[in-house]
Amino acid sequence: MPFVWIGLALAAIAILTVVASRWAFDITFYSPHGDRYDPRSIPAEKPQYQAVRDRMIAMVDRMEKIPCERVYITSHDGLRLAARYYHVKDGAPLDICFHGYRGHALRDFCGGAMAGMEMGHNVLLIDERAHGESQGKVISFGIKERIDCKSWIDYAITRFGDDVPILLYGISMGGATVLMASGLELPVNVKGIVADCPYSSPKDIILDVAKKMHYPSWAVFPLIALGARLFGGFDVCAVTAEEAVRHATVPILIMHGDDDRFVPAHMSEGVPHANPQLVTRHLFADAGHGLCYLTDKEKYIGLVRDFSEQLGLL
Repeated sequence: MPFVWIGLALAAIAILTVVASRWAFDITFYSPHGDRYDPRSIPAEKPQYQAVRDRMIAMVDRMEKIPCERVYITSHDGLRLAARYYHVKDGAPLDICFHGYRGHALRDFCGGAMAGMEMGHNVLLIDERAHGESQGKVISFGIKERIDCKSWIDYAITRFGDDVPILLYGISMGGATVLMASGLELPVNVKGIVADCPYSSPKDIILDVAKKMHYPSWAVFPLIALGARLFGGFDVCAVTAEEAVRHATVPILIMHGDDDRFVPAHMSEGVPHANPQLVTRHLFADAGHGLCYLTDKEKYIGLVRDFSEQLGLL
């Protein structure tokens, strides 16, 4: 009889663990409606964003007025992925841009995409999986998205030719995504990578957010990791930005605000040490998360322009 009770207790623990991991998965990774947020939605409870709200909305409005072509590819796991293509001129370098977690391509790149076009670059503005017009219901913090990044590179080469020079460009989760993609075997067309306020790894940012929400990370993270495996089909610890960058073969520019209250600046601090010959990092004084461009536009554009010139993309 004691063995029966032990068996029942273990079964109850297993059921509770699965239920709890599903709860953790839903909060962290699940996106049932594709996170199709209004690009003009600025977090009202965050003073850093409210201070620049009108400027951001005006920039989004400007982006929406620029003609673009909607393009689509199929991901490695069968999802229809969408993007906006902005054509500036034939034969120009191509910026492939990846937005942030539960973000919107137009909002997150209302500054960076314009900067690229003003430099004469064509721009491919991606709706990441489970966002915008792209299919999917799981956000994997860059684990699967880095493979999508490679798929978009392949699309660009097929469409624009074997000689098209490509700059990968990401912000927040998109920044981490392009850093993690740097460890893949990328075509020689990829000349460089720009990462704006990236996190060091999915695990690091999840633990940091859990801490800010006063959840015990020692208890919550194992449930989140289990949920990712059971319901998302991925290992949240499969790769980190630092591990990937060790294998990078192209120059990388990192920009981060020193007053980032979502992805703390220290999260990108270790990345240059992983590959000091190729990685440079610049801090922006008093800039919040994703607000380097709006805090110091002249510095931001100057760094991106100098980096592009260094790569031969101007």
